[in-house]
Amino acid sequence: MKKLLFLLLMSNACFAVEPSFERQTELRNLLKNDCGACHGLTLQGGLGSPLKPENLAGKSDEYLIEIITNGRKGTAMPPWKPFLTQDEIVWLVHLLRNPN
Repeated sequence: MKKLLFLLLMSNACFAVEPSFERQTELRNLLKNDCGACHGLTLQGGLGSPLKPENLAGKSDEYLIEIITNGRKGTAMPPWKPFLTQDEIVWLVHLLRNPN
């Protein structure tokens, strides 16, 4: 089952549709304010771990997509699946890896 989920995530990541400019602005605000509430406004860490590219280097895109999509049970990390599309989550992972 995990192998199937991995393959589905990989295929979705390869064919992700970039959000509109307006939605990208909303997603950047979400990242700064909502994610920043736990991960620090500069994403250098806080209640949640740091989300800077150097901190994510050892984590696969699939892992990050899974965490954002479904959250982490037993932690403050909520599932974002009800609020974000798969393409938006893939876009956010790309943004976290390439902030400039």
